[in-house]
This record gives sequence, C-alpha cells and structure tokens, in this order.
Amino acid sequence: MLEKTVQILRSLEVLRKRGFIHPLRLAADAHSAKIAAHCGPFPAMISYTARYSPDRQALVDARGTLSYGALERQSNALARGLSAAGIGPGDTAAVLARDHRGAVTTMIAAGKLGVRLVIMNTGFAGPQLREVAEREGVTVLFHDDEFASATTALPDTVARLRTWSDKPWVTGGSPTVESLIAGNATGPLPLPAESGGLVLLTSGTTGTPKGAVRKRISPLQSAQLLDRVPLTRGGAMVVAAPLFHATGLGQFTLAMALGKTVVFGRGKFDAEATLASVARHRADTLILVPTMLGRILDLGPEVLARHDVSSLRIIASGGSAISPGLSARTAAAFGDVLYNNYGATEVAAVSVATPAELRRAPGTVGRPPVGVRVALFGPDGTRISEPETPGIIFVANGLSFGGYTDGRDKDRYDGMISTGDIGHFDRSGLLFLDGRGDDMIVSGGENVYPAEVENLLADRDDIADAAVIGVDDPDFGQRLRAFVVARPGVELDADEIRGYVKSQLARYKVPRDVLIVGEIPRNGSGKIVRGRLAELAVKSA
Repeated sequence: MLEKTVQILRSLEVLRKRGFIHPLRLAADAHSAKIAAHCGPFPAMISYTARYSPDRQALVDARGTLSYGALERQSNALARGLSAAGIGPGDTAAVLARDHRGAVTTMIAAGKLGVRLVIMNTGFAGPQLREVAEREGVTVLFHDDEFASATTALPDTVARLRTWSDKPWVTGGSPTVESLIAGNATGPLPLPAESGGLVLLTSGTTGTPKGAVRKRISPLQSAQLLDRVPLTRGGAMVVAAPLFHATGLGQFTLAMALGKTVVFGRGKFDAEATLASVARHRADTLILVPTMLGRILDLGPEVLARHDVSSLRIIASGGSAISPGLSARTAAAFGDVLYNNYGATEVAAVSVATPAELRRAPGTVGRPPVGVRVALFGPDGTRISEPETPGIIFVANGLSFGGYTDGRDKDRYDGMISTGDIGHFDRSGLLFLDGRGDDMIVSGGENVYPAEVENLLADRDDIADAAVIGVDDPDFGQRLRAFVVARPGVELDADEIRGYVKSQLARYKVPRDVLIVGEIPRNGSGKIVRGRLAELAVKSA
C-alpha cells in the first residue's frame, strides 16, 4: 500500500512539473479525468485546453491551422452528425487515414459517443483491411479518398465516411466528415455511459496485426510518458510518426494535453520537408521512428544546414531499435536531444534512454519511468538478477492491455507481461535489447541474435540499411543470412562484408550468405518485415 501511495505521489509530481495538471485548476483536472473515464483520452485532452486556451493553435495540416476551440466545437458537431446517422455505443469505428484534422476530429467524436475506435495501418491492402475489420467487428469506416480502392474489399454492411478528399469540389460518393459537421450544434454533449475503448494494432511483421484493446486510461498514467522526456506546456511538436502507431499516437495525445501545436506532414514521410516544418514552426519537439531519423541524417551536412532547427530540445524516437551508430550521428548533427523510447503495443512504455545515457552507452534503451516495473526471466521462469545476463523482458505497467481482441494473450508471470524481447541490464542498471525472442537462432549449439549483426552492418558508412535472418542449415541447424543496401554510388563486396563481421564478432555470428538488395522491407513503424525477407532467402537459396 505504501509503495502504491509513493508511486501516485511521484506521478502527480511529474504531471505538475510538466504542466499537465495545475494546482489552481484542480476542479478542471478532475473534470478531465471524468471525461477520460467515459470518453477515452482524446476528448479529455482537447476539452481541457479548449476551456482555458480556445484560440491556441491545436494542429497544422495541409489545409492550415485549427484552434483548440474549433477542434472542440467541430468534434461536438461531428458526434451529433454521427448520432443522427445511427452511429453510437455498440458500434466500432475504424479510421484509415493520414494524419490530419479529419482523422483527429473523427477520433475525438468517436470517444464522445462511446464508440470503440480502431486505428488502421495505412499500408493495408484490401485483403488485410477486410480481415482486421471482420475480426474487430467494424461497423463504420472513416477513410481518405487515397484509400478508396482498399475499402472495396469490405462488405456493403460497413458504412463509409470520408475524412479527406483531394478534390473536395467533386460531389457524390460517401458522405464526408465536413458534411456531417455542417449545420449541427457545437455545444457540449452528455457523457456516454462508458468508454467504447481504443484498439491499437500490433506491427504485424510476422502476420496479420493483432488488436490490443485498452478500455480505460487514467490521466495519472500519463506520468510514465512524461517522467524521462521533458515535454512541457506550449510550443510546437512535429509528429512525423504515424498516428496508427503507438509512438505517434501517444505523443500526439500528450501534446494535446499540454496545449502544444501539433504539426503534421501530408502523405508519405519526406525527410527534408520534416526538417523544414521544424524550422518554420520553431518546434521544440520532433516525434519519429528510427528509419525516419536515419533518412534525415542521410540528407547530409549541406542540406541539414539549410534549415535552422536550433529550437529542437527533444527528438523522441520509438517503434524499433536505434543502433549505436545512429545515436552517435544524431548527437553529432543536433546535439544532446535524442530520447530513445522503448515500448510495445501491449505494454505501452517500458523504458526511456536520455541523451546523457545514450552518450555514455550508445544503443541503450535506458531505465523504466515512474509507474513501470521491468524484470528479466529465463525460459524456466527463473528471475535473472545478474548484470550482463540476457533474459526475456517482462513489464508491469498500468497502461498494459487486457489481452488481444481475438482471445489470445501474451505470456504473463508474477503480474507482469512479456514483451517477447530479449535484453540485459548492465552494471549501472541500464537496459539493452539483444533482439526478439522469435528471431533468435541456434547455430552449432550457440544462441545468436540477428540484431547484433544488423547494428554492426547498418553502422558502416557504405551500407544504407541491413537486415539479418536465420535460415536452415544441414550441418549447423541454422545459419545467418544478411541483406544489405548500398549507399548511392557505392559497390559492396559480399566477401569483404563477411570478413568485416568476422573481425568484429564471434565466428558463429558471421553470416554465411550476404545478399545485396535494393531495399529492406519495413512497415510504417520502421520494423523489418522478416517474413518478406524469408521469402527472398528462399528464392535466393
């Protein structure tokens, strides 16, 4: 009991320090907590800032700016329009959209109606969209015109509403969000009896993404996302990571709660355009995934120097691992501003590495924030306490999910949930990732984690990207196969690469095969799609 009380007090202090709660607005804070309990996080965060700073810019997209007050009013009007169309508690709404006002207004309105929300990956083709929609019981789909062809895979029983039209002057087709907003009252709505919940999808690198549902989220739990990353009230945040990914969505939600101006790009990620947005809006925070960060750095010193990004205090990266080399390159280009966030869809935040920790131990994922407990266990359930000893990472976290929507679950032990990752602590207590448990291979009796070889290869100046997988071997059971992408104007030599790995790592970690390819398949969060690599390996064997 005492430990829980201390944790609550620590969380409250973090929220106060970051400006998330205000000692003179405790009644408003309590009201926001009530809205969060009934509507979920999005309506709660928006309403708080709209109450005290209605004219503050909430977001910037391709159509201009939108204030907090306007976002609150438009989401109220949209909720009424949806209700009049027969959409309400018991329905499940899916959003298949880029990051913009149409998508954000839809997410808020769904919460205000008590509708369950599923945020779809914009990389879905028709068959994958249909499979996920059927499993989640989607009754209405909100989509951009860009994805209209994919929506034809859904049955006619799923209603369609358009969140963004590239040709708004063209009439016909499904109703638009704007048409449902028009003419409806903009005042507050009564709270639904309960929250519909939010379904986040896993990355799906090995198959169809699973749905991880979160029913209730307490504002107090936001402390874990703010404890080790010094976000503060006001300022501007450029969100390059997509909202369908937990990194983008979580940081966007915090930004709304802190009254920040969120700046979205339009369409697919553009490295230089992202830098230009940081400079134009004097953003103090940039949210992205490691592959995006790598592409920005690959622009080179001359392009980087064109944009004044001296306002940046935080580059928060998540979604996949940051190699030691990428961490060092970021510090050299932008200073000590990189925060390496380690988390998972199922457990939310696990740990955060600060710039000082990354300087001291490049590649670390840092330490757990307030409210999060991390432990390592062996395959037999024995807890591992010795430093430098790898084990399965288990997490206890108030934001953890209750299980997948298809009834499956992650391994649980002693009140903790497995991330499926293998990691170790160093002697100072910093956490490091060794790789995914599913990715580990046994070659000649030795356990090998491909991530170690991937980082070594990716940090070479002549290699733009790299991936390593295990393939069957008649003599050793399994062996490593590497895929590398050359930087422009560079010719790679497979034998030289093998020799380089041999000079740096143990013999059993040297890839037998090195394939030079044009691209490493990755999903929207930057994770390697190893199933597609395995297909390449079969074709090349």
